[in-house]
Amino acid sequence: MPTFDPGTLAAIGGTDDLHVSPLRDDGVTHGTPTWIWSVVVDDALFVRAYNGTSSRWYRASMKQGAGRIRAAGDEHDVTFEAAAGVADDLVDAAYEAKYHGSPYLPPMLTAKTVAATVKISPR
Repeated sequence: MPTFDPGTLAAIGGTDDLHVSPLRDDGVTHGTPTWIWSVVVDDALFVRAYNGTSSRWYRASMKQGAGRIRAAGDEHDVTFEAAAGVADDLVDAAYEAKYHGSPYLPPMLTAKTVAATVKISPR
């Protein structure tokens, strides 16, 4: 599976501006960009849906498996892969390190959001 080059991954991981746009049902059109938190763990990019698996962007990303992200001033066509259970503790730790002090952090560490962990890879 393709991976982001180290410079791109570092740029994305160092910002707080990732927007995700899964493909719509037509498989061609990108959905409305949704701002989400992202973390880098073991040279991979992970995100979680704040509203869990019922989140609209999460459902679309799992259904279509592809879309686009905008982060660190650039756009990337990507694939989405369910990643709950892959590296939960490491992803939790990355969220705690990057977003410490935010009142939105505790909900990102609950079973509901952990179940909606997604690995994003370049397409």
